[in-house]
Amino acid sequence: MQKAFSELERDAVYRAIRERRDMRHFIGEAVAPEIMQRIIDAALHAPSVGFMQPWRIVRITDAALRAKLHDTVERERIATADALGERRDAFMKLKVEGMRECAEVLVIALMDERNAHVFGRRTLPEMDLASVACAIQNMWLAARAEGIGMGWVSLFDPQEIAALLAMPPGTKAVAILCIGHVERFYDAPMLETERWAERRSIGECVFDNAWPART
Repeated sequence: MQKAFSELERDAVYRAIRERRDMRHFIGEAVAPEIMQRIIDAALHAPSVGFMQPWRIVRITDAALRAKLHDTVERERIATADALGERRDAFMKLKVEGMRECAEVLVIALMDERNAHVFGRRTLPEMDLASVACAIQNMWLAARAEGIGMGWVSLFDPQEIAALLAMPPGTKAVAILCIGHVERFYDAPMLETERWAERRSIGECVFDNAWPART
């Protein structure tokens, strides 16, 4: 088996990484079932600690339920704005989700009875959440390669989501994913374009041997 991908294949992987965007603007066109299946299958091939595969996915096909989920997000959006103090008005001008316009809404949750999985989690129990994040990243990259937009919404109360979706005790929703066709992908992350934050450099994030002393 060839260890390295071909140059074209490698470039495609890195292109998907660089051009992945958290999309909030959708055009409403349906996503073909075979594309959705490939995107979801990408999640199921993500790495997970102890191979526990803690991700569970709820596809929202009921319009009334989608509206209730949106109401939950809207309440948290306002609460988040209030908590931001002097940045409140700037935050309220941002488009933070596309739940009403996207073709598909998926709720990604941590499964119940996770505490039975000790492998890799004895001192780092949060590795179940890290595993779910890997699944979401797989979906993001697959969606970008398919020319489909995806946005991660995290503005919600997990208990409200659990009640709406009849989730069993011990589960926890960690993401609402908006998936659908887009007119265009953003040239840069939207929060960077809106000057909310800037991408950090390698020098700011990568250290040799020890955490650098603060100056």
